[in-house]
Amino acid sequence: MPVPVPRQRAIPAVEGGQAHAASPSGGPAQAAPASGALSGQEPSSTRHGTSGDASHGDHGATADSGAAVQRADAVHSGSAVHSGGAVHSGGAVHSGDVPSGGGGGGGVNGTAPLTLLVIEDDPAGALTLPELRDAAGRQIRVRTARNLTEAERLLTDDVQCVLLDLALRTPAPATTSEGTAAEPEPDDELATLRHVLRLAPRHAVLALTPAEDTERGAEAVRVGAQDYLFRDELDSRLLSRAVRYAVERKRSDRAERRLTESKLRAQENARLERGLLPTPLLEGSSLRFAARYRPGRSRALLGGDFYDTVRTPDGTVHAMIGDVCGHGPDEAALGVELRIAWRALTLAGLCGDRLLSTLQQVLEHERDNDEIFATLCTVDIAPDGRRAGLCLAGHPAPLISRPARSRALVGADGAGDAGVPPVAELLPYENGGPALGLLPNARWPRQQVELGGEWSLMLYTDGLIEGRTGEGKERLGQDGMVDMVRRQLAQGLRGEELLRAAVNEVRDLNGGELTDDVAVLLLDRVA
Repeated sequence: MPVPVPRQRAIPAVEGGQAHAASPSGGPAQAAPASGALSGQEPSSTRHGTSGDASHGDHGATADSGAAVQRADAVHSGSAVHSGGAVHSGGAVHSGDVPSGGGGGGGVNGTAPLTLLVIEDDPAGALTLPELRDAAGRQIRVRTARNLTEAERLLTDDVQCVLLDLALRTPAPATTSEGTAAEPEPDDELATLRHVLRLAPRHAVLALTPAEDTERGAEAVRVGAQDYLFRDELDSRLLSRAVRYAVERKRSDRAERRLTESKLRAQENARLERGLLPTPLLEGSSLRFAARYRPGRSRALLGGDFYDTVRTPDGTVHAMIGDVCGHGPDEAALGVELRIAWRALTLAGLCGDRLLSTLQQVLEHERDNDEIFATLCTVDIAPDGRRAGLCLAGHPAPLISRPARSRALVGADGAGDAGVPPVAELLPYENGGPALGLLPNARWPRQQVELGGEWSLMLYTDGLIEGRTGEGKERLGQDGMVDMVRRQLAQGLRGEELLRAAVNEVRDLNGGELTDDVAVLLLDRVA
């Protein structure tokens, strides 16, 4: 990947992957002790929580008459909450899908204790909570906040669930997790809930409402709460189960969302890769074509390598390979645009400096950041196959292999000694120009090179030469690549086999997957 100057544009990484399924816990919930007044302090004796129970309960806050609340450890993703508060299930819950720093870890299979943050400001102190227990009878810690400012301070990494009194008065002005102002809308009865959801996007949230306000509770669930409870009907068994259920449902929802995002990203990458890997237009040419593309997957992002090959009506074969700096869909999409523009301009008769100048204009208009640039190598091979024009825009020079006899001794037929491995070397690179998008009014001289009667021309991106060659900081480099290809040619490798062996050896030398994409294109002419 070419190095951005002066800095590389940051690409947001999309969270992906599917969590492992959680094994269900056995055992029903144990009976809880008598309720006690809410003090706002955590109990001195705290325990680690586990996953939920299999008990059922009927109350207006969590289920309609006749609807059962399923086990907290078998909550299904994609569950739907109806206006009456009934909860239904649909898939398996996964454990370990809530990262630290946002409401994960406790109460199921982890070792962190389950902690509940209660946000309510009743001046009479009428709200009392029973002592809460998890499915194994271990105590759930409780914290209390009297306003949103205090709640934001107490919303630490070990909190898994928030119990919010919807009657909480006038939320204090605050900011969202992105740092932007989040003022409540006028006449919005759920403004406080919306504010809490912005403050705690990874936490489970339970809404607390009077028994006569069922409609408001159901609306809270539609806005984003995991469930709602009636203020006057709290008991130990009901609230303990509701807390565990809310935490597990939040885990399940996050796992399902990440799985969906991962699938969408894979589909997007597949479409972009199809654009990066075109079908060569070489009908009528005697040249043999081979190509290989390996996406860099260390960050699970698509890069901006691209290539193409076309034959124009006059018999000239044009080939190019390029690399947009950076990683991600934006850079890959820009690479596709440049490839399509190159093909159109080439078929229209442009070549050399005129073509590259026009491509630079395309890049300058399409990029969303002035620091984005692209390197490019273009080759136009004469109809007789013996000569070529070469243009380099900040890109590594191609590698050419020919029969072992020196160019000075190559005969009219271009053939060398039979049975002797070909000689591999870089084409001249001294007269190249800058990468596209770096300098206005830049120029890219076209160099004429002699190919001979029999040759193999390899174009590549810098992902092939920037891999490491061990545990140190040493890179393979162009010299190392030339030596590697010479060894492989001596082993009799050609065409697809040569490209496959080169890419695999570079990966092995690196000690694993390469951080950058690798694209390699090979054109062969046999006398």
